[in-house]
Amino acid sequence: MNIMDFNVKKLAADAGTFLSRAVQFTEEKLGQAEKTELDAHLENLLSKAECTKVWTEKIMKQTEVLLQPNPNARIEEFVYEKLDRKAPSRINNPELLGQYMIDAGTEFGPGTAYGNALIKCGETQKRIGTADRELIQTSALNFLTPLRNFIEGDYKTIAKERKLLQNKRLDLDAAKTRLKKAKAAETRASSEQELRITQSEFDRQAEITRLLLEGISSTHAHHLRCLNDFVEAQMTYYAQCYQYMLDLQKQLGSFPSIYHCNNNQTSVAPIPSASSNAIGSSALTSTSGLVITSPSNLTDLKECSGSRKARVLYDYDAANSTELSLLADEVITVFSVVGMDSDWLMGERGNQKGRVPITYLELLN
Repeated sequence: MNIMDFNVKKLAADAGTFLSRAVQFTEEKLGQAEKTELDAHLENLLSKAECTKVWTEKIMKQTEVLLQPNPNARIEEFVYEKLDRKAPSRINNPELLGQYMIDAGTEFGPGTAYGNALIKCGETQKRIGTADRELIQTSALNFLTPLRNFIEGDYKTIAKERKLLQNKRLDLDAAKTRLKKAKAAETRASSEQELRITQSEFDRQAEITRLLLEGISSTHAHHLRCLNDFVEAQMTYYAQCYQYMLDLQKQLGSFPSIYHCNNNQTSVAPIPSASSNAIGSSALTSTSGLVITSPSNLTDLKECSGSRKARVLYDYDAANSTELSLLADEVITVFSVVGMDSDWLMGERGNQKGRVPITYLELLN
């Protein structure tokens, strides 16, 4: 037998097998043939694997959207990944905003309040951009890659073996049908031999599929560790951003008198680093979240030639030697000085003296 004859016979056998499976599948759908049911344990494993695949895909895709909201950038990264090439580094949104702020501040003049503030804000935005880049890299490596490896690796193997099991099941049921229809003894003996072979192949394939499916529990355990890594990366990112903004807030809070000179408006004292629901009768909360000393107490203090006691609401770090650092809940002596900015008072604690922001104080009776 030459190779050509062998290939022809093999194709004919494959075609016969395919036709037999198609007939069996159609008759099952029409209710004209019996179907061998898988055992309950195997059915549960198959359902668990399919559920894992569906939700893993959804979580993976939405995480990609969270880390990279720009769909065009995601497509570009996908193409480079398939080409096994590194995507070119691009500036992200916080970094771009930061660069615009720095450029604007430089043009307005670093010596002006607005220009200086823009530069400081820009530098902070660029630091946030760097943290954002680190979050994306860490999350892609420790979270997205394992999820993608499951979808493109383990689950593809499971799907392949599951399809093979389905074919073996169709072969088994087709053999059962032919045995039922066999009349002659010779035909019946041949059908029984075919049934034994197909039953053995089906049982072996069911066992292979079951072993693969039982590995889903290990997959869940691995994905749990990856999820912890993702949460830790997010926690690090948000903690960095919070610290950056806290530092920026303190820097911006050191320019209240400059704001007054530049804008010819009422100056703004530093915003406290923590918010309070109730600040007492001497403070009100504005709609923008700034804590403002009530006019009545402020007027009383301005009209009084003496000093008053005040309770400190929040910690405050002095920006320079003219200011006094404060600790929350301590009581200090405050008094007004002619010519001083309206949002500041002179504070005194023992031998220490310096300017303090009114928004950090609750004046006592």
